[in-house]
Amino acid sequence: MAANTIHATSSEPSQEHRWLITISLMLAMVMVLLDMTVVSVALPYMMGALAATPNRITWVLTAYLAATAIAIPLTGHLAARFGRRRLFLISVSGFVVASGLCGASQTLVEIVFLRTMQGGFGALMVVLAQSTMVGLFPGKERGRAMAIWGMVLMVAPAMGPVLGGFITQHMGWRWLFYISGVFSYLR
Repeated sequence: MAANTIHATSSEPSQEHRWLITISLMLAMVMVLLDMTVVSVALPYMMGALAATPNRITWVLTAYLAATAIAIPLTGHLAARFGRRRLFLISVSGFVVASGLCGASQTLVEIVFLRTMQGGFGALMVVLAQSTMVGLFPGKERGRAMAIWGMVLMVAPAMGPVLGGFITQHMGWRWLFYISGVFSYLR
C-alpha cells in the first residue's frame, strides 16, 4: 500500500515543473490573445496590399473572433476525444502554420480563411491552458495560478495595437503573422 502512495505522489509534478509548464502555457496564450488585436492597426496597409475595401478588410478581424467563439465550446469534446496534451500540440501546430500562411496571403479570401483557422486553433489553446492549470495546481495554489492566467488574458490584448503599430510601421504587416508563428513555435 505504501508503494502505491509513493508512486502516486512521485508522479505529481514538482513546484518548479508546474511553473515551467505555466510559463509555457502563458506564452502560448500571449500570442493567441495578441493576435486578436495586433492586426487591427495594420488593416489600412492590408487594404492596399490585398485590394480590399474598408468594409471587406474587417473580415480579417471578424473571422478570427468568430472562429474563436465557435471553437471555445468545442474544446471539451475535442479534449475528451484526443486528449488534452495531444489537442494542445495540434492547436499550437495549427496556429503556427496558419500564422505563417496568413503572412504569405495574396488575397483577402486567403487571409480570411487562414485567420479563421488561426482563431479556431488559438481558442483551443486558451481553454486548454486554463484547464491544464486548474488540474496542475492543488487547491491552495490554484488561486494564484488563475490570477496569472487572468492577468495574461487582460494584458495581452491591450498590448496588441501598440505592438502591431510598431511592427507594421517598421517591418510591414506580414511580419505580424510571421513573428506570431515563430514565437508560438519557439515557446
